[in-house]
Amino acid sequence: MAGPTRPLVLASTSPRRVELLREAGFDFAIVSPQVEEAHDATLTPEQLTCENARRKAVAGSLQAPGALALGADTLVYVDGDPLAKPADMDEALSMVRRLSGRTHEVCTGVVFACDGSVEHELHVITRVTFKPLTDALIRDYHRQVNPLDKAGAYGIQACTDMLLDRMDGSFTNVVGLPVAEVTAVLRHLLA
Repeated sequence: MAGPTRPLVLASTSPRRVELLREAGFDFAIVSPQVEEAHDATLTPEQLTCENARRKAVAGSLQAPGALALGADTLVYVDGDPLAKPADMDEALSMVRRLSGRTHEVCTGVVFACDGSVEHELHVITRVTFKPLTDALIRDYHRQVNPLDKAGAYGIQACTDMLLDRMDGSFTNVVGLPVAEVTAVLRHLLA
């Protein structure tokens, strides 16, 4: 019989990440590290999301000594520009309008840390193509899906058919956590 594994903590209060990790069958605690996120336009999507995930994971690991902390950061990129969470509904409309009829990338960086030291990091990129969208359709979508807590002002898991034309890559990555990749790492790190 195997000995006990170290506990897992999710260094995020994102309801989408909590749900995805639970659906993947993991038991974990939740911590909410207070970190200053990087907003450095000179970094690549992979570098920027991993930097922010690293800050969250390291801070989360210090809040839960001996536990493995998982930190993640997801950004939407179009034309090389990151789209974070919109400040208001006008910015949300503008963001989705910019994605209309085009392909953009969603990059999630994931970092695993214990007692302040990084043990592993990864990133996943998914290419997402939206249908051509009218302002009326975008507003209707935003009445059904709150865009203000979502990078790029949309949540792909809700009312998907209103926006999505095509997706190449991990669906759960676009939701906020690339589950297959995270599961593979956790099985190794928690063994």
